[in-house]
Amino acid sequence: MAVGITITERAAEKIKELTAAEKREGQGMRLKVVGGGCSGLQYKIDFDMPKSGDRVFEKDGAKVLVDMKSLLYLNGTELDYKEELMASGFVFQNPNVKRSCGCGTSFTV
Repeated sequence: MAVGITITERAAEKIKELTAAEKREGQGMRLKVVGGGCSGLQYKIDFDMPKSGDRVFEKDGAKVLVDMKSLLYLNGTELDYKEELMASGFVFQNPNVKRSCGCGTSFTV
């Protein structure tokens, strides 16, 4: 089993673009798994400074911050960014997901 989070080139570029646009120097993109949605869990994305106990994953200067509780659900996940005509955003390829809801925003492990 893979350990940690893998960040694709596209995701790294988008994270760097967003941190620069928002003047968030030194911050990273925080990934969290929180309760909610139809299936029980959902992803939450925010920008933040690293905190004690965080795991920091980095690619080409883009930082992804994950607290230890969320890492239990995210371990082995690949973070990508898709830009398509109807929808654009970060995409999680999470091997821990057993089932996701019809709307695609929440999941069960």
